[in-house]
Parts: sequence; structure tokens; C-alpha cells
Amino acid sequence: MTMTVRRLAQDPTLGLTLVAGRDNGDRPIALAHAIELEDPTPYLSGGELVMTTGMNIGRTEGQHFEYLARLSAAGVAALAFDTGTTHPVVPAGIIAAGDALGLPVLSVPADTPFVAITRAIIDEVTADQLRSVQRVVDQQEVLARETLRNGIPAAVAALSKLVSATVVVIDTDGNALAANGSESDHIRALCAKHMTNLGTDKRPKPASCVVADGAGYCSIQALKAAQPLRGYLAVRTDAPPSPTERLLIAHAVSLISIEISKPAKVLDAELRLRVAVTSGLLAGQEAVDDAVLRYFRIDPDAEIVVLALNDTGPSLTAETHANRVLESRSHPYLISSRADELIIVLHACDSAMLPDLAAAIGAQLQKRLRSGISKPAAMGDITIAVKQAHAAAIRSIAGGPPGSFADVLLFDVILGARGATELELIMSPIAPLVDYDELLNNPSDSLLSTLESYLRHNGHLEGAAAELGVHRHTIRNRIAKIGQLTHEDLHSADTRAQLLLAIRAREMLTIVSRPRGAH
Repeated sequence: MTMTVRRLAQDPTLGLTLVAGRDNGDRPIALAHAIELEDPTPYLSGGELVMTTGMNIGRTEGQHFEYLARLSAAGVAALAFDTGTTHPVVPAGIIAAGDALGLPVLSVPADTPFVAITRAIIDEVTADQLRSVQRVVDQQEVLARETLRNGIPAAVAALSKLVSATVVVIDTDGNALAANGSESDHIRALCAKHMTNLGTDKRPKPASCVVADGAGYCSIQALKAAQPLRGYLAVRTDAPPSPTERLLIAHAVSLISIEISKPAKVLDAELRLRVAVTSGLLAGQEAVDDAVLRYFRIDPDAEIVVLALNDTGPSLTAETHANRVLESRSHPYLISSRADELIIVLHACDSAMLPDLAAAIGAQLQKRLRSGISKPAAMGDITIAVKQAHAAAIRSIAGGPPGSFADVLLFDVILGARGATELELIMSPIAPLVDYDELLNNPSDSLLSTLESYLRHNGHLEGAAAELGVHRHTIRNRIAKIGQLTHEDLHSADTRAQLLLAIRAREMLTIVSRPRGAH
């Protein structure tokens, strides 16, 4: 905490009294200076606590006013007036002048030496400097931690908050990699213009520069941990950055330069490890250490959701494009692929981003994907969540929003993981009806539709007749025909369940047999 006139007066060991200029008692004191000259201003630089015994301040109130006026013009913080050597009390002229000029005046008791006041100020200024250094160290740790955990976007957001500025990182092509602040678009354009000017200049390129931006300042720093140049960091502030802010900006430049210069092989190896960890979890391996999950910022104790993307094409291509999209979002994730399907695992708290994420990955792959989202689950139930997401994806529309397992029906769960051969076997009891309807080629007399309505109304002829708009005797005749073709007793609950399952299997077969990218 900065030493102020008021804080100094509140020090019980000194016994000082603020007798004038009380409205400015919060002025900071940079140092203490004992001086007895009639005009000490040539030896003052501003911010001092001037200490005097009053031997050369003059005798009249006019001389007292002129003395304080000179101190005030020099920008001193306050005057400390000794009351034990030359004057028994602070002269009335000094107090009046202090109030008139707004210059704080402290009365110093006879038993308080000037050196004690000097020591109190030095101790506080030194402590304040140490606190300032510690604040910088703490803020640098914040930057480093955010960069390590969440990459360049988090570093940019942290720097923007710490220095109260708009911060933008652009690559060498002028594309914004990360931005934070209300003037992001304007600063990106300003930085891109600066890059264009540098390109036409034959002289050596500076590592940094400051560009005037209206009433503010835009500091542009080159990003390169080594050759070649990787991009620029632009920081726009309303006032020139303080020494502390310049230190933080320099630290951010180093961190972002290292992050942006990660070799492609390192990034690819990290993706391969992420895929291997995810595949191990899906295979039910208990050997995946929690520390490995935390390396990818996944909390093993937090709930997760699974996004399944179908019709994604070759695994490596799909993983690479999806990883590019996921890295740009800065949310923790796991990823794996299997048989034309991508599996992405996120924290349940990030589930709101999943529809946009599915659309972005589809755009990257230039494919109309079917996608599904599981219910929130514990990490130990990840295989169940994957099956849920897969079932929801199968029921979704290609290129449309992700299906949600919360909306999936029981038959979808039973049939969702079945292949075409299994589905054809399950629907075999209604195959004669399908053949009959195709031969008849009259949808209004469809036996399959009649059977479905009959089952939906729990075997009540009247309900099915009302739904189909026909007489109940017509329904009775059709049901008899269905029994004849299927060789089944439709009054049996087991038979009804089997036939309903067969109808749902036929619907599921239609879905899984869709051409890639088709609705």
C-alpha cells in the first residue's frame, strides 16, 4: 500500500498531526527531504515530504504564503513542520496558506526526529516496491498457467484482463488467431496494415513498435521464439503502458511465441496420444492414469458427455480436421475414431457448444454428418455414453442438428447398435406384409400400416379404424389377412411385441441404409 500523507499521520509511533490541506491527505509520498533553504525548489523533483524547522520561512503571513506557494508549485506532497526547535507550534500563516493552496501540512512534535519520519517513509516505499514486484510475479504466473492449460486464446484473455487492454494475436497472413477486447476487429486491421507497410520496407524489421491510434496507443510485438517470424501480438491501451504492464506484455510475447512455434510433429504426437488415451477408455482399460487425463485438462471426477459423428470418412483425416476445430475452442476434450465415426468427449458443463461444434467439424470435412449427444455420465460409464450418442446419431438427419439420447425411444436403444443383417433378421416376421403391400401398390390398403395402427391402439379395432378412416369390419378383415400371411396369433402379447419390434427394425434399417450424406 502506497505511503500517503494521511497514512503517515496515522502512524502512532510518530505522533504527527495533519493541521492543514486535509482534503489532499491522500497524496502519495515518494521520499522525505529535510531542507532549511528559503527557496528549496531547485533541489526538489516532486512528490517529496519537505521537512523543516521553520528557520527560513519568513516572519509574516505573506512570507509564509510565498514559501508554501513555492513548494506547491514544485509538486511536493506535503510539508512536515517541526514544533520544538524554532517554533513552538505551526504558525497560523503556514496553516492558512496550506488550506488555501491545498498543500497538506503536518505538525511534528518536539520528540519526533526527522530521521524517524524518513525511516517510516523508506520502509513503506521499499515494502510497496516489493509488493509491486510480487504482483508482477503473480501476474506472470497467471499468464504462464493460462497458456499452459488453455493455449493462446487463454493467454490473450488473461493479458487483456491484466492490462485492461484490447489484445489480438495474428499470424503472418493477417488472420486473427485469438482476440479479446471491444476493439478486436479494429486492432486486427491496424496490425495487418502495419504488416503491409513492413513488407514494402527494405530496412531490417523491428521486433516491436508503437502505433498511434487516435487517443490511444497500440503496441505491436513480433512473435518468434526463433526464426522465422510466426505472427504479431498487438496490445491497445488508452495510455502508455506502465513499466509493470510492459513487463507483462513482454512475458506474454515469450509465452505466445513458444506456443505458436510448437513443431508440427509435437502437435501430431499430442493428437496421437489423445486418441490412444480415448481409445483405451472406450476399450474399458483401467490402466489409463488420472494424471494422463489431467494432462489433457480432463477432470476424471467430473461428468462428461459424448458427441458421436457418423459418416466422417477416413479416420486420420477426420481426426485431424476435428482436432483443428476443437483446438480453436480451447475446451478440454478427448477424441477417437472407429468405422466412419468420430467420438468426442467433453466435460458435461461444455455441452451447450456441441451443436455448433458438430456443424463446424462437418464444414471442415465438407460432409453432411449425422450426430448424436449422450446423457451426462461419469467417466467410468463412458462406454454407455458412447452407445447413447451412437443411438442418437443414427436417428438424426444428415447435416441437421445433433440428436439427443434424451429423445431416443426404447426401441431405438434396442436396435440402434444393430447392423443391417441383424435388422433384416429381426424384421423377417413382417416380410410377407411388405411383399403384399408392394404387390398391391395401394398405400390406403397397406397391411403394414394397418398392423402398426392396430398395435399402437393395443389391439382395439375401433381405435385403429378411426385413425385410418375405415370401418371396423375392414380392419377386422385386414387383421385376419395379416394373421394368415404371418402365421401368427395377433391376440398374443408376445406376438404383438415381436411384430412391433419388427416394424421398428424396418424403420431403423431404412435409416442405417441411407446413402452417405443423404437426408
